Amino acid sequence: MHMLKKQGDAIGSLALITIDNPMCAGTGHRICNDCMKGCIFQKQEPVNIPLAETASLTDVLNLPYGFEIYSLLTRWNPLNAKRPYSLPYNGKNVMVVGLGPAGYTLAHYLLNEGFGVIGIDGLKIEPLPVEWTGNHGKSCPKPIKDIKEITENLDERILSGFGGVSEYGITVRWDKNFLTMIQLMLTRRKRFRPYGGIRFGGTLTIEDAWDLGFDHIAIATGAGRPTIVPMKNNLIRGIRQASDFLMALQLTGAFKKDTLSNLQVLLPAVVIGGGLTGVDTATELFAYYPVQVEKMLGKYEQVIADFGEEHVMKAFDPEELTVLPEFLEHGRAIREERARAAAAGEEPNFVPLVRGWGGVSLIYRKRLQDSPAYRLNHEEVQKALEEGINIIECMNPTEAVPDEFSAVKALIFERLEYIAETGKFENTGEMHEFPAKTVCVAAGTSPNVIYEKEKPGTFKMDEWRQFFQPFKVERNGDGKLHVVETPKGEAGFFTSYEHDGKFISYYGDNHPTYAGNVVKAMASAKHGYPKVVEIFADELATRGELPQAERDAIFDALESKLDSELRAYVVKVDRLTPTIVDVIVKAPLQARKFEPGQFYRLQNFETTAPIVDGKRLMMEGLALTGAWVDEEKGLLSMIVLEMGTSSRLCSLLKEGEEVLVMGPTGTPTEIPENENVLLAGGGLGNAVLFSIARALRARNNKVIYFAGYKNGAGSFQTRRDRERDRSGYLGNGLRRRDRPG
Repeated sequence: MHMLKKQGDAIGSLALITIDNPMCAGTGHRICNDCMKGCIFQKQEPVNIPLAETASLTDVLNLPYGFEIYSLLTRWNPLNAKRPYSLPYNGKNVMVVGLGPAGYTLAHYLLNEGFGVIGIDGLKIEPLPVEWTGNHGKSCPKPIKDIKEITENLDERILSGFGGVSEYGITVRWDKNFLTMIQLMLTRRKRFRPYGGIRFGGTLTIEDAWDLGFDHIAIATGAGRPTIVPMKNNLIRGIRQASDFLMALQLTGAFKKDTLSNLQVLLPAVVIGGGLTGVDTATELFAYYPVQVEKMLGKYEQVIADFGEEHVMKAFDPEELTVLPEFLEHGRAIREERARAAAAGEEPNFVPLVRGWGGVSLIYRKRLQDSPAYRLNHEEVQKALEEGINIIECMNPTEAVPDEFSAVKALIFERLEYIAETGKFENTGEMHEFPAKTVCVAAGTSPNVIYEKEKPGTFKMDEWRQFFQPFKVERNGDGKLHVVETPKGEAGFFTSYEHDGKFISYYGDNHPTYAGNVVKAMASAKHGYPKVVEIFADELATRGELPQAERDAIFDALESKLDSELRAYVVKVDRLTPTIVDVIVKAPLQARKFEPGQFYRLQNFETTAPIVDGKRLMMEGLALTGAWVDEEKGLLSMIVLEMGTSSRLCSLLKEGEEVLVMGPTGTPTEIPENENVLLAGGGLGNAVLFSIARALRARNNKVIYFAGYKNGAGSFQTRRDRERDRSGYLGNGLRRRDRPG
């Protein structure tokens, strides 16, 4: 690779790279520099392999039709003796759960081996233009001559959701246009189809997958539950998980000037943790604050001009009236710095301003040199320091201090002392208070094994009940394939699950050998896909030649079935009161899986969101309770109280518009039998009681229903209750006690 690159043969260099790392657009510089530090050939200076790979890829992409050359090399590469070209579709279909680095890499390898791949992900996945994809490979796509045709300024790029942590995390300095290229390469493949907003275990279960005709399930769901820091008041307002902040920032487009996303950050800000997620979060907080206050100032000035200051100020509560003047003052300072820099012909420098307002601090319980961020990618730490981030060592959080509004205003830490003789950190009892109005916790995560937690007994867990227990698949005395537990030290890729000759494999952060970073996740796919191919080898070899048209029909039927079952479309938006709307969607599988008390996440697509006065009307994900479902027609009703921008945008949804409806999720309400049950609700909360009341009546309970409203205008529930009573929805014996006023 280095020799070819030195000789000026960028295509030859990339051809060699894609033998070992076909998805090199997803690795490369600034993603993981482990090998930069560990290269055995280094003399004085480390050999930066990630940077070298990115350089070769970039050189090719900048050639005419460079993207097409790279895409071709991932599917047809005469230098790849093991798989020089992709095999024709073999009629076998794999469901890949999770389209992060492990999932999309696994999809690539399986597609080249002739499998059909359906990828599902809990995040919203924005579609790419049809002319780029050729309608998912069904027709010839438009060739990309200039890479600029499919890349955008990162401040304007549509956040697809494809790529999981690659989209909302990793490093802000990585060019996420590379992720668009990976998505495009896969969605051009005729036997690949991604579905976003699908919750494994909620929308789609293992049994559903087998019933739909899948032959294998591959779990690549990544990291799951975040680690909770054991400090007092750790759930008060202003404290959130770092991954939650990054997802909200990226996937709602809050950092863009043309969106109305509601994501509020106050300074000073503190990030707890020492990993790359912590560094990313601190960097993003620092960069987002100037954007936030400048957007706030612009919107405030516009609203004041339209409605007058006296009228506008009445809308704010006492807490908001303490925050608003600060935002406006800071917004004016940012605006002035932009004007100064423009006059001087230089880039604006917001670092002194943000630091003067309290800045952003990354606080870690150990030393900086002990932190995962420093050990894995010291360049990111260096850049963070250059950009004005404060890094504080040897501090362990003990308490969050609330203000008069019960929001965080400070954190109390205990200083730890490093003992060189033992290599351990000991408590000193020395307490320090740090002002903090925004706190993000980046203390690590656990593998996403939520399916086993929700459906105990599905998978065998390891001795720590953290990861799936690794298994391998072998033939035993009956001549059939069965799972066999792998010896310690051996990386098995299969779970304990076995049913009628079907198995489930797992990768990435779900796998103890490959958890930790993007490159390891992608390596798990590279090392694991041959094991999946092996379990089908004998069947494919012995079944005889199946005409290609018949094979193709298998995938076409599966895709058609999934389109009709999983994709959600607006049927009707019904205004019930001046502040409440009922959004009815057709989402057959989501509706059938609903249990009383569960909720959904509703969101529109950025690519189809209307633009008004230069603002893209994109909704944040709204958590909404299912009010009622019609399983036969596949209809689902969600009632929305208009409280903020995104909830108000629900009324603008159009009939026939495709939306994302993720779920159902959450623990269903416990439904007893043959009991007397009191249901009491107020306002919008009454909508939750629709489905609960019906389930109670179905189990022979006697139900008394008290519905309270602030005023008669909000009592839409009364009308709806009567309608449901007439249709038998609530059943006989349900009594209402309406209390308007």
